[in-house]
Amino acid sequence: MSRINFDLAELRAFIAVADHASFSAAADELHLSQPALSRRIERLENALGARLFERTTRKVALSAVGREFLRRARELLDGLEQSMMGIRAVAQKMRGDVTVACVPSAVRYFLPQVLRNYHRQYPNIIVRIVDEGASEVLAAVARSEADFGLNYIGTQEPDVDFEPVLKEPFVLACRRDHALAKRKKVRWAELDEHDYMTVTKASGNRMVLDQALAETPVRPRWYCEVRHVLSLVGLVEAGLGIAAVPRLAMPPDDHPLLVSVPLVEPAVSRTIGLIKLRGRQLPPAAQQLHDMIRAMRCLPGTKTASRYR
Repeated sequence: MSRINFDLAELRAFIAVADHASFSAAADELHLSQPALSRRIERLENALGARLFERTTRKVALSAVGREFLRRARELLDGLEQSMMGIRAVAQKMRGDVTVACVPSAVRYFLPQVLRNYHRQYPNIIVRIVDEGASEVLAAVARSEADFGLNYIGTQEPDVDFEPVLKEPFVLACRRDHALAKRKKVRWAELDEHDYMTVTKASGNRMVLDQALAETPVRPRWYCEVRHVLSLVGLVEAGLGIAAVPRLAMPPDDHPLLVSVPLVEPAVSRTIGLIKLRGRQLPPAAQQLHDMIRAMRCLPGTKTASRYR
């Protein structure tokens, strides 16, 4: 048996025409052009395989099939509205807490809009953010101190599921008054000619860079290292030198002092993913937040920059 396909917009268009016995009045109510309204009715009739209206030059009247379908269409929309109201009522009453471990550079990109929407839907749920380095985030998930996490390491862990959501490049962070600031791209070998800073080997980002640059003939020599990427960006802003950082760690392109320049030969990137214990079923409140973050999926990396610049 073939499936009948139509959407709510077509159903509402049908009810509006039936109520007004007029295509023009229904189009005005729905803020549509008459041709657009007619196309919706036509799609619905094609899906049902029957004419719903008898049209003449003077009036529009329901056909016999249309009269029966109108009753069922109203029942369907009324039932759907009641169901949605019931779901909203349940959401308003849900209580509890959700703990998310997240590397700091990903907090700014993923969480503000998601948390705003989540709090609007579930105002009684408390959300705790464990904003730590990559190793700490992985450990928090592995020890069940967090329901799930956002991280760029964890793919090799046998007890952790890693679901990629965003691939981002490493870029050169420098001040707008720096000699490299107006370049369209910069080679890694060129960084050795400038005051270069980096994160310590305790940082997961340093591990990503060291692995990617292992076979690069000329690697930049650093004169200063810090533990956290955001501290590195702060030192660049203060004029102490340049650094290679993940694009998420940088402010928007209209920042008055800082600029991001693509790094090439080689191009290095990291993949941020949702992590959770393998086989673990998340509580409903945590699953809802997990799914809202997943909906922001932005792969492959070549198309991510426009999303957060």
